[in-house]
Amino acid sequence: MKLNFILQVKTSLVLFLCQIISALDVPLDLSQPPTITQQSPKDYIVDPRENIVIQCEAKGKPPPSFSWTRNGTHFDIDKDAQVTMKPNSGTLVINIMNGGKAEAYEGVYQCTARNERGAAISNNIVIRPSRSPLWTKEKLEPNHVREGDSLVLHCRPPVGLPPPIIFWMDNAFQRLPQSERVSQGLNGDLYFSNVQPEDTREDYICYARFNHTQTIQQKQPISVKVFSMDSLNDTIAANLSDTDIYGAKPVTERQPVLLTPTGSTSTKVELRGNVLLLECIAAGLPTPVIRWIKEGGELPANRTFFENFKKTLKIIDVSEADSGNYKCIARNALGSVHHVISVTVKAAPYWITAPRNLVLSPGEDGTLICRANGNPKPSISWLANGVPIAIAPEDPSRKVDGDTIIFSHVQERSSAVYQCNASNEYGYLLANAFVNVLAEPPRILTPANKLYQVIADSPALLDCAYFGSPKPEIEWFKGVKGSILRGNEYVFHDNGTLEIPVAQKNNAGTYTCVARNELGKIQNEVQLEIKDPTMIIKQPEYKVIQRYGQVSFECIIKHDSTLLPTVTWLKDNDELPDDERFLVGKDNLTIMNVTDKDDGTYTCIVNTTLDSVSASAVLTVVARPNPPFDLELTGQLERSIDLSWIPGDENNSPITSFVIEFEDALHEPGVWRYQTEVPGSQTTAQLKLSPYVNYSFRVIAVNRIGRSQPSEPSEQYLTKSASPDENPANVQGIGSEPDNLVITWEPLKGFQSNGPGLQYKVSWRQKDVDDEWTSVIVANVSKYIVSGTPTFVPYEVKVQALNDLGYAPEPSEVIGHSGEDLPMVAPGNVQVHVINSTLAKVHWDPVPLKSVRGHLQGYKIYYWKILTFRGNKTFGMLPGLEPYSSYKLNVRVVNGKGEGPASPDKVFKTPEGVPSSPSFLKITNPTLDSLTLEWGSPTHPNGVLTSYTLKFQPINNTHELGPLVEIRIPANESSLILKNLNYSTRYKFYFNAQTSVGSGSQITEEAVTIMDEAGILRPAVGAGKAMASRQVDIATQGWFIGLMCAVALLILILLIVCFIRRNKGGKYPVKEKEDAHADPEIQPMKEDDGTFGEYSDAEDHKPLKKGSRTPSDRTVKKEDSDDSLVDYGEGVNGQFNEDGSFIGQYSGKKEKEPAEGNESSEAPSPVNAMNSFV
Repeated sequence: MKLNFILQVKTSLVLFLCQIISALDVPLDLSQPPTITQQSPKDYIVDPRENIVIQCEAKGKPPPSFSWTRNGTHFDIDKDAQVTMKPNSGTLVINIMNGGKAEAYEGVYQCTARNERGAAISNNIVIRPSRSPLWTKEKLEPNHVREGDSLVLHCRPPVGLPPPIIFWMDNAFQRLPQSERVSQGLNGDLYFSNVQPEDTREDYICYARFNHTQTIQQKQPISVKVFSMDSLNDTIAANLSDTDIYGAKPVTERQPVLLTPTGSTSTKVELRGNVLLLECIAAGLPTPVIRWIKEGGELPANRTFFENFKKTLKIIDVSEADSGNYKCIARNALGSVHHVISVTVKAAPYWITAPRNLVLSPGEDGTLICRANGNPKPSISWLANGVPIAIAPEDPSRKVDGDTIIFSHVQERSSAVYQCNASNEYGYLLANAFVNVLAEPPRILTPANKLYQVIADSPALLDCAYFGSPKPEIEWFKGVKGSILRGNEYVFHDNGTLEIPVAQKNNAGTYTCVARNELGKIQNEVQLEIKDPTMIIKQPEYKVIQRYGQVSFECIIKHDSTLLPTVTWLKDNDELPDDERFLVGKDNLTIMNVTDKDDGTYTCIVNTTLDSVSASAVLTVVARPNPPFDLELTGQLERSIDLSWIPGDENNSPITSFVIEFEDALHEPGVWRYQTEVPGSQTTAQLKLSPYVNYSFRVIAVNRIGRSQPSEPSEQYLTKSASPDENPANVQGIGSEPDNLVITWEPLKGFQSNGPGLQYKVSWRQKDVDDEWTSVIVANVSKYIVSGTPTFVPYEVKVQALNDLGYAPEPSEVIGHSGEDLPMVAPGNVQVHVINSTLAKVHWDPVPLKSVRGHLQGYKIYYWKILTFRGNKTFGMLPGLEPYSSYKLNVRVVNGKGEGPASPDKVFKTPEGVPSSPSFLKITNPTLDSLTLEWGSPTHPNGVLTSYTLKFQPINNTHELGPLVEIRIPANESSLILKNLNYSTRYKFYFNAQTSVGSGSQITEEAVTIMDEAGILRPAVGAGKAMASRQVDIATQGWFIGLMCAVALLILILLIVCFIRRNKGGKYPVKEKEDAHADPEIQPMKEDDGTFGEYSDAEDHKPLKKGSRTPSDRTVKKEDSDDSLVDYGEGVNGQFNEDGSFIGQYSGKKEKEPAEGNESSEAPSPVNAMNSFV
């Protein structure tokens, strides 16, 4: 938005200035003196090969005629066939291409444009043809220079017009490289602060480029030969005898000396507005560094620049305030030298107030003012119609007062063109200004009904360009019959423009401009429309993206509906690259596969015909850093070395650290190992070294994105041999057999050996026994076996490294043991305490530690599973036992070699528990009033079965449950016939088994009695008892037979309807009836909260409730539940199963055989397991 405001202000200002200028112009249909509109520059350098065109254009009424002077005298163009003047113009064309010579037309030219109201003159135009002379031939001697000395190669280009541009190249037309040591001066010479051997060459060539003629002149090549001290000593030695004393002095460092300018002070004069260039070039070794200061002041900010490696001070647009003493200081390690340049800024004349055209009506007064300044102060002189005013025809209305001409009571004959000339020794200014005496009624030059469109909250400038003599007065009105505009809301400019500083929507409408003077009145209407500003409501945001990623910038805009916006994207204030990776959408810019060159500032510019807004965001492309380079080794010592490097490009993500790796070409060639890591701000590191290693180093840079590629390896550095600094690590003594001790260690790596002939001294002795150390020296291996040791005896062990140069420091001792053997004793006093039907606790006495003959690892209990108890425990829990089962177990101690003997078997039994559900319940042989029930005994009786319990109840046609009947059945029964049931009635059965502990899980089933074929109703079961009631024989009575037939037919229809509904999968809403039952103990229970669940019909196999576990195929499977052994021990089998609870589910399938429900997922019987236990 800020940019939008600036653009609007600039546009308004330019429009306003243009209106001011146009308001001073006299319409071309009115009489007026000439005005010069175009002319050639004062100093006009022309190409001698092309025609010379000297411009002079003017306007006036009547149209002016033109004449020329050359070198102060009249130039008669008619007498020179090579010179012509363009029609209706004063422009001269001198024909050079057809035989003319440019040199013949050198001189000072001035154009005069004249009509009946006056004469205007141009500047003095100095015509000079450009020159590009050849170099004068000279014999150039080779330059023989000693290394370290200074050198100046002179260019001395020929004097050209304009002066040539100088540069140095070689024979291959390649620019010679320049630096702080070697650089070109302002005069074109090539300066060497000190020469080096690489400066030797024979093709130092100075070139002069003359831009005006587009030619390049070449100086003869200059040869430079630099003698180094070594080569100079060799030359001297070859020419002297052995007895002669010879030798050139080595290259010595020198303090700075100025090559240019010479001396300690100098002066320079520069003109105001020009560019000030000051130069200091110094010789010295090391190469001096230049610094600039201004004595008694500061260098001007924003206008000061340093060029040519700070050897040139550049100040642009200088003014008198920049005068003063400027000091350059050249400094190196040996000292410094300085030079003071006294700068004086002079000024050619420049305008303070230039005279402006004056339009007056007869009898009016006016003034022409001509004020200029300069250094020295310029003189002011006036001319009238090109003639010095002192000798010009007199005009009684005119009075000259220095830089002002005063006009009083002018008449039409007072019209003329006046020239003001301001000059000093550095130049001149010439300005034409006419006085035009006219009597004209007002006229408005702005087109009628002109439409102005501006953006809300920005200035609105309504133009009313006018002319009249006398000068008309301007008034503005809003609307056709509105009142005159006044007040702070408006600004009225002298050129007639009405300004509304902050235009709002209510400012829109028609405005009327009225111009009047004593000769008349005129008005004009203009229209003003106010538009909504264009806004970027979502600007692009700063993005950081990894190389080869994808990035998108958004630029969502809001604009006036009547304006058509165009959106342009720029990169770094330039057009987007012509690359298909850049995708410009309606509201965004997407860059695919981002590369490093995409880094920069992206700007979204939205333009309409009235405003422009922009928003920018920076894209930073990050990547892993480039590898470091120029690795250098210094400060070489036996145990340390200094490594330095130059970081590579960090790729916009700061380097956080450097990883240094090394290679041992002597022991592990091609293998790079970690040495150290230093912060990213460091570029040197002191590295610790080991003896007898052939080191190479490389450096890896790390930033937030990742690691760089490794640098190129450094040079190799071989350290001297030494005795080992350290002994093997991880020394252990562990027997593999009962009669040995295996001593192992981690061998030293190659770079740890410190020298050739690496070996190990292995020593051992029995602990707590007054024995001497036994030692043996072995080769570079990692193991030694001591035989003939007692079983599981502690030993003190140590391993010492040695090589051809000596032993490592005394190693530390470690405790080891000879080999283990199987334990000799079984645990005693094994006791079993049965906690419940599924859990028991086992106790035993620990074995003596000496009998373990090894490291005690724990105890194992063998029963139908194997449980391991770590450590020196004396008890353990046995979970997951089967109720009413007999178990046999024993306990064994375990060491590292294996298991000891088993304890005597201990037999124990678990008490009874509740049985599992019957294995199946099958209902067969349905008749009118009976059903046959068959069942299987529980898969896991968990004790002695005492009885079965059968509960059943009818379900009527409305799916309601009837009274519940309970029957006790002996445990030895496996079937039952239920008689005296209601015909064609559905019954629900609940069946479970009991032991002395309690009832087990129940199994449920449903069945339906059949209907009599003759359709005769059977009496219902009375009072819930399984007994048949007596029937009255009225079958022979006719009325009864007819009634029964009708009832049977109706029942048949109802049954058909019921079966159809059942086949569609309807459910029985029995929940409410069961909740209302009197005896809650006989209700089927849900697993979670004990309430009865819904059931489904024959075709609905959905579970009754969430959590129901019984299959829906009329069989009951006993579910398993897992019991973790984490709390009890670590069994060989990991974990085992125990009984799980379950809840039954109704099923309507009646045709399946009972065999389908006899499967079991229980674990094998523990009794059977005990039979197979060894």
